[in-house]
Amino acid sequence: MSIIRFGVSLEKELLEALDNYASDNHFNNRSQAIRNLINNNIVTSKWQCNNIVAGSITLVYDHHKRELLPHLTGLQHEYHHVILSSQHFHLEEDLCMEIIAVKGKAFILTELADKLIAVKGIQHGKLTMSRAD
Repeated sequence: MSIIRFGVSLEKELLEALDNYASDNHFNNRSQAIRNLINNNIVTSKWQCNNIVAGSITLVYDHHKRELLPHLTGLQHEYHHVILSSQHFHLEEDLCMEIIAVKGKAFILTELADKLIAVKGIQHGKLTMSRAD
């Protein structure tokens, strides 16, 4: 991949906003900040257009909740075609975190995440998507 340099004209307020964004997110320079903003826009566009994306579903839960684990396992088997792998962590004696790596059409990944997060006993859940190309 080659780097191409180009000039950009911005209003002062917009440039200040870009500099604040770069600083807040610890980018070394404006180019990195702009690159990140463009990539985020591409991911969002692919997500909205139901393209193939990759991502992760993070779940935090108390593993003692009745029927929680069989329900989570059942849903994951139902969506086996988009699940790449999962990893289970013990955060505390009763509190667990599971990270499920996924790849597929954005709509299907969103549907799976919504179903998993809605399971009774899930304390927190989040879907994060990224480019798969």
